[in-house]
Amino acid sequence: MTGSRVFVDGNEAAGTVAYRLSEVVAIYPITPASPMGELADAWSAAGKLNLWGTVPEVVEMQSEAGAAGALHGAVTKGALGTTFTASQGLLLMLPNMFKIAGELSPTVIHVAARTVATHALSIFGDHSDVMAARTTGFAMLASSSVQEAQDLALVAHSATLGSRVPFLHFFDGFRTSHEVNGIEPLTDDVLGALIDREAVWAHRARGLTPDRPVLRGSAQNPDVFFQAREAANPFHLAVPGIVQGAMDRLAERTGRAYHLVDYAGHPEADRVLVLMGSGAGAAGEAVDALNEAGERVGLLTVRLYRPFPAAALLAALPPTVRAIGVLDRTKEPGAPGEPLYQDVVTALAEATATGALGGMPRVIGGRYGLSSKEFTPAMARAALYELRADEPRNHFTLGIRDDVTHTSLELDPAWSTENGDTVRAVFYGLGSDGTVSANKASVKIIGEEAGLHAQGYFVYDSKKAGSVTVSHLRFGPRPIRSTYLIDRATFVACHQFSFLERLDVLKLAEPGATLLLNSPYGPDEVWDRLPLEVQRDVIDRGLSLYVIDAFRVARETGLGGRINTVMQPCFFALSNVLPRDQAISAIKRSIQKAYGARGETVVQRNFDAVDAALANLHRVEVPARATATRSRRPPVPPEAPEFVRRVTARMLAGEGDLLPVSALPVDGTFPTDTARWEKRTIAQEIPIWDPSICIDCGKCAIVCPHAAIRMKVFDPAALEGAPDGFPSKDFKSREHPGLKLAIQVAPEDCTGCGVCVDVCPARSKTEVKHKSINMEPIGEHLERERERNGFFLDIPELDRGILPADTIKGSQVRTPLFEYSGACAGCGETPYLKLLTQLFGDRLIVANATGCSSIFGGNLPTTPWSVNAEGRGPAWSNSLFEDNAEFGLGIRLASDRLQAQARGLLRHVGHAVGQELVDSILAADQSTEDGIALQRARVARLRERLGEVNGPVFGSALELLTVADELVDRSVWIVGGDGWAYDICSGGLDHVLASGRKVNILVLD
Repeated sequence: MTGSRVFVDGNEAAGTVAYRLSEVVAIYPITPASPMGELADAWSAAGKLNLWGTVPEVVEMQSEAGAAGALHGAVTKGALGTTFTASQGLLLMLPNMFKIAGELSPTVIHVAARTVATHALSIFGDHSDVMAARTTGFAMLASSSVQEAQDLALVAHSATLGSRVPFLHFFDGFRTSHEVNGIEPLTDDVLGALIDREAVWAHRARGLTPDRPVLRGSAQNPDVFFQAREAANPFHLAVPGIVQGAMDRLAERTGRAYHLVDYAGHPEADRVLVLMGSGAGAAGEAVDALNEAGERVGLLTVRLYRPFPAAALLAALPPTVRAIGVLDRTKEPGAPGEPLYQDVVTALAEATATGALGGMPRVIGGRYGLSSKEFTPAMARAALYELRADEPRNHFTLGIRDDVTHTSLELDPAWSTENGDTVRAVFYGLGSDGTVSANKASVKIIGEEAGLHAQGYFVYDSKKAGSVTVSHLRFGPRPIRSTYLIDRATFVACHQFSFLERLDVLKLAEPGATLLLNSPYGPDEVWDRLPLEVQRDVIDRGLSLYVIDAFRVARETGLGGRINTVMQPCFFALSNVLPRDQAISAIKRSIQKAYGARGETVVQRNFDAVDAALANLHRVEVPARATATRSRRPPVPPEAPEFVRRVTARMLAGEGDLLPVSALPVDGTFPTDTARWEKRTIAQEIPIWDPSICIDCGKCAIVCPHAAIRMKVFDPAALEGAPDGFPSKDFKSREHPGLKLAIQVAPEDCTGCGVCVDVCPARSKTEVKHKSINMEPIGEHLERERERNGFFLDIPELDRGILPADTIKGSQVRTPLFEYSGACAGCGETPYLKLLTQLFGDRLIVANATGCSSIFGGNLPTTPWSVNAEGRGPAWSNSLFEDNAEFGLGIRLASDRLQAQARGLLRHVGHAVGQELVDSILAADQSTEDGIALQRARVARLRERLGEVNGPVFGSALELLTVADELVDRSVWIVGGDGWAYDICSGGLDHVLASGRKVNILVLD
């Protein structure tokens, strides 16, 4: 009844079922659930039919709250509806979810479970969002694999119609939602067999209609509300039986059996773990390995979480169990235990009290995997080992080092359950270079062409294009359930040569592995270009080394910087997973499918790149000893601030997992001015300035998205000690003759977007296409430009009053306080933020909306908001996406209130600090740059005098010291993008504008 195996990710697996079983799909995108809605939208646009032969109506709303409202309306009218969400999106749906469940309206919400923002935003996965929904009245069903994401999606849609109780079907964000794996697809016949048509008809018959008018959603008083709330109990009590019935019918047609709680392990286990979600894969491997070693352990995987299946849990639990470890992927501060732990304890205690259970086993709880933190078999083993203790620790943590409250369990990271016949490949790429796309295609090719089991999981930085991506591919003859990252790779590919300078890309390579480098240096010279640590690892581990200049091949075949179709055939050639000709044919079919709609020219260019790849792939003869004279550069230079050296540097080195709890801020407050210590060196070409034809326009600097091109005007004396050949020119100015001008690139911070060259108006009269700014290969200029930039940064800044700020030149000689962000190369938003900081960044407060601007502006490990020589700079904060305007208004209101308080206190202590000073502060004109500077000087004198105050106003003087800085005007800006101002915040913006408060709005669209 099922089709042949296909390779999809968890989002598509669940989404295809939800689409085919729905008539109305209300969507609003949120990571990592967005692909489900995007696929539904694409399928609807293409006219794909649902199970009833109609095209579902897919509507994108203005927010998740709007999507929930539309869903509520659709199911109230009797349509079959669904939506997809995660994290804060789910929380915005909660009010409607209470309504939908209270009205017993069947529907399914599919959730790629994700961390809820607390001290920081996180786009990665855990169960904090779904746990916040457990009181809504929705039944909750958890999937732990890509196959289950499809199968249990069907069970949820079937059971909601059978029970009238709405369902929340969830799976782990990224770990399952974005994992590509082979599944047996469900045909329409199977879907039809599990959907009770009479239940569908009954749902439609309950829909609101003037032909049978009813009132729903009344306002009730205390006399009847409580009783009515309990009236729905029979429907919820029936859910477990209905869900198991749907699971049984699915098993009859597919052979895949599921239960409300599934047990795996020793039939006479004395220790058992209980969890739900993707962690079951890693825990299951640990259980199997320990049982093979002679232990008696087991695993209970909870699938139906609400209503909690206490009877099913007791039935699945071996009677020999004496100790149970319950693992939660969430944290509930202040609770006596996390949700799943409390449910298990309650179920066992009630069973013991009634005699259904002979004796209460020891139960301990632990937390793991928050924000997609790794959960490995070694961690599951540590929990099972803790259960052996006479007094096992309760409320422990796994996967971190807690040196503050000492909750963490020790584990053996070297313990592994990986199968020897599984090929494990790791690929280091750059966001937007095509590495991830190529590897997703490779997984499908391997699974479909070679007939092997294959898995692809992709580690993304939450920064935008230009960040590091790491692809983890497994393939072999057995099913793959390893829901954790590869730590012993048989194949390592580094698609960006610059990574070798700053990342330990070989830390995962096992002895005898193959290393493939994308290198601008050929097989005869690449060895001497490798850092000493890389050379030693290659020799000590006996690695086979291959190189290809993929960027050259891509350029010559017309692909620009997209190297995916160059590197992909090299992987197949070296892995030998398929015969070469078969692999090439499969790759070309994949290219035709992916790029066919873009035209034959694009397809042919990719074909040419595939053919050229293998001709340019070379094996490198590895010398007997390391010969390099340079080492991998440290993550940050030694002159970096202490916090950057101690914390940020480890995050930059990919060692953030190793930081102890004590290293991190308790409230999510991080220092600014850290991006300048991160030298990514990701550009293939950088702009080089030719002063001989420069016209001093400053356009190259103002458009640079990353502040990687700076312009300075200075006294000629500043050139003393300049590096040989440091370029400069006379500054063209009648008002300020005799000054010099220099324009300099920061080569390690440039992204190579070329926008500066595009806007440069100064062209050579003798050389075609030559401008005052020209893109050149970075390898030819890196060391020289690095030295020049170091000198350039030490040139004194021009006095801010010399050139007018309302001109391009005048603004661009000012120090930007937003620099080297993680925005995409060529970003059109960041130049505005940079300019904003150049104009008045030293008094700027930013209320930022979640979106692009919060990721390139506030994403760890480094942030681009910086400070000037006096230590002043923008203060930045982000609340949510949907409350940005109100958040900014609140900051403005508080700023105004604190200034008013300071002015009142100043009047009160006037005689003690000098009335003349008080009057000058209160009457100060702060509308200009000079006015602000003078006010700051007055406030500094005030602080000195306040420190000398005694007598009756001593208390007021102390209080004034806490708010004295507010006497200098603040510039509050509401910043957001992605259409934010025109959608869900429109009402908030209207309110801000109507308030009459001085709040500035910057829309980055």
